[in-house]
Amino acid sequence: MKIKIQSLLMAASLSLFLFACKKDSNNSNAAPSNADLQTQSDDENRVSNETDAAFDDVNTSMNGQASVTGTSETAPIRYGVAVQGGTAHDTVKSLICDAVVTIDTIDATRNLTITYNGGNCQLTRVRTGSIVVAWAKGAKWATAGTSFTVTFNNLKITRVLDGKSITLNGTHTYTNVSGGNIFTLSANSSPVVHTISSSNMSITFDNGAQRTWNIARMRTYTYNNGIVLTTTGTHSEGNTGGISEWGTNRFGNAFTVQIKTGLTVAQSCAWQLTAGEVALTNAQGTTDITFGLNSTGQAISCPIGTGVYYFQLVWTGLSGKSYTFIMPY
Repeated sequence: MKIKIQSLLMAASLSLFLFACKKDSNNSNAAPSNADLQTQSDDENRVSNETDAAFDDVNTSMNGQASVTGTSETAPIRYGVAVQGGTAHDTVKSLICDAVVTIDTIDATRNLTITYNGGNCQLTRVRTGSIVVAWAKGAKWATAGTSFTVTFNNLKITRVLDGKSITLNGTHTYTNVSGGNIFTLSANSSPVVHTISSSNMSITFDNGAQRTWNIARMRTYTYNNGIVLTTTGTHSEGNTGGISEWGTNRFGNAFTVQIKTGLTVAQSCAWQLTAGEVALTNAQGTTDITFGLNSTGQAISCPIGTGVYYFQLVWTGLSGKSYTFIMPY
């Protein structure tokens, strides 16, 4: 079973248009151009969305393999085929519509590779490149505290609508803090907690600009009429905690994303973002965004009649100017 989870920061990234300007040595508070605003909003949205999607694919691939999770392992496996002292080449069944999954459990370092084939099965994007999940012999993903290394290798995502692409490279440490398998969650299960961290995720944008972003997220899975996923940040800088992403945008401006209240996605609400609050900061100001609201800014529960949620955005610039609006997402 594959969990389809939309980007937790998809709506939040819309706010970045308020401070996504280029550096200006003469005026650090210069107003950004509309083009720059739209570009940075789009960049953050896509990077967050595609990173989340990549780790959903990793979860799907790993949890479908007993030799990875630790359910059982009667013989070494290479590329999905049990062998005794030899080699074989085949693929494991993939639940990812645009990828082939291969697995190798003979060598000292085990590897599971997701290779994207450039298919357009979702009609919105084309992906090429690969993701390699590596773990030490004997390690089982379902065991509490187990860490795997997840490497993006020229993972290029091209948007069908306009042909624009981003390319992701770099390594992530993926840890099953609690142990357990999210695909066996029930009302009586303990939460399953995963963390994702990276200090070298390289992003190449469509204009050739290359930047390095940092990631520090915790994803907690519980069960309430279906899977509930809550994402928080785990990084701190000074007195500010809960930071989930930080780095520089394509224009060279530093930014941070702080999750003030956990971002919650519920299966029973069609995988929609139903609650949470984030603060996004850079040299031009701070934006505070609250999710899971109705059109008047009041918190609502799921399901809702219209199926439309709103977020409230409050931006405060360094000069003290502020701006508030409510929009659907």
